[in-house]
Amino acid sequence: MRLRHIKGAEEEIAASPYVIHEPEQQKGRWHEVFGNHNPIRIEVGMGKGKFIMELAMKNPDINYIGIERYSSVLLRGLQKRAELEIPNIVFMCIDAQEMAEIFAPGEVDRIYLNFSDPWPKDRHAKRRLTSDRFLAVYDKILKQEGIIEFKTDNQDLFRYSLESIPAAGWTVDACTFDLHHSEMAAGNVMTEYETKFAAEGKPICKLTASRRMKEEAPAYNK
Repeated sequence: MRLRHIKGAEEEIAASPYVIHEPEQQKGRWHEVFGNHNPIRIEVGMGKGKFIMELAMKNPDINYIGIERYSSVLLRGLQKRAELEIPNIVFMCIDAQEMAEIFAPGEVDRIYLNFSDPWPKDRHAKRRLTSDRFLAVYDKILKQEGIIEFKTDNQDLFRYSLESIPAAGWTVDACTFDLHHSEMAAGNVMTEYETKFAAEGKPICKLTASRRMKEEAPAYNK
């Protein structure tokens, strides 16, 4: 995916009061950043931030962290944040592989993965956010009862994830190949991409996963 670089994006991010710089220094101390001990939920690859900022507004008793590795994309989110009063959210410009150096074991309550790059070529499979390499990172930072929520429009990536997640020792607790026409649609907050795809009538896939191993796998809602 080719992204248009915005001149001065890095400088604006460096000056933003909404961005946590040198986040590894907050490892095990994120409650001090927010000034409370509320649960922490993160979105990996937040894009322009519509999804996570809407969640933060709806849930003031939960703390949110938006993670975006591309400065030009994060900048768009910061510009939107400046127009809103949402004290329970901060942002980081990092690569998701670094998260185990930033969060202590059990410090994160939930991880959202929304419309991530499918990396369709087999040789790039390890770059997918539902690959065993990334699942190992999530395992280090999530609470024991922590949850992953994953949404995508790419059915190949979704089918891959339905295999890779259990193979890594996780349980797929619920899943659907058509989110907006399923029971999982209750309380759904849409991302920018999701809004666009929904308008086009394109089905959205979603799953939730945890590390609590269960005897029975869920039935797929097609």
